[in-house]
This record gives sequence, C-alpha cells and structure tokens, in this order.
Amino acid sequence: MNGEVRTKRCWVAYATRERQHLWPIDLPESASVQDALALVREAASDASIPWEDAPVGIFGEPCGRSDIPRDGDRIEIYRPLAQDPKQTRRERVRKLRKPRST
Repeated sequence: MNGEVRTKRCWVAYATRERQHLWPIDLPESASVQDALALVREAASDASIPWEDAPVGIFGEPCGRSDIPRDGDRIEIYRPLAQDPKQTRRERVRKLRKPRST
C-alpha cells in the first residue's frame, strides 16, 4: 500500500411525511454508523432530525451506531411510529366483530 486511505460511499436517509432526505457521503473504510451521522449532521444542519437518539438501521435492518457499514449501504434514521401497529390492528378487528348476543 502506498498510504492511500480506502474509502466507501454510503447514503444516510431520513423521511417524514412531507419530505425525504438522502445524503451521499464518502467515508473511510473503518467509519461507523455514528461517524456517518456526525458528518452528515454537519452538512445538513437540520435540527428537526433526531440525530442523537433515534434508532438507526442499514437497509431496513436495525443496527447499532458502532456498526460498520459497507460500501453502498443506506444508513437509515428511524422516526417513531404515530401509532402502535398491533394496537391499531386490534382496534380494527374489534370494530369489525359483531356484538355477541346472549
């Protein structure tokens, strides 16, 4: 090796109902998810994105901030669900069921 730093290209994604954000980022090969988020945060300067405490994942699979993404990975910042899907499904079934007669 002649001292070259090997890099990888990743994307950081965050979506709201109104807008989708997708930032391409070049990182050192050893960079973690947290490193990618820190670099994108500097460039994005959007305070409404939960940079520090939101769950994160790579291509829809939850991961830790210390995980190392590979070249081409999409790092996703997840926002909280408006409603619990299980509870929503239970309520829908309850409404559809006919009342029992005694």
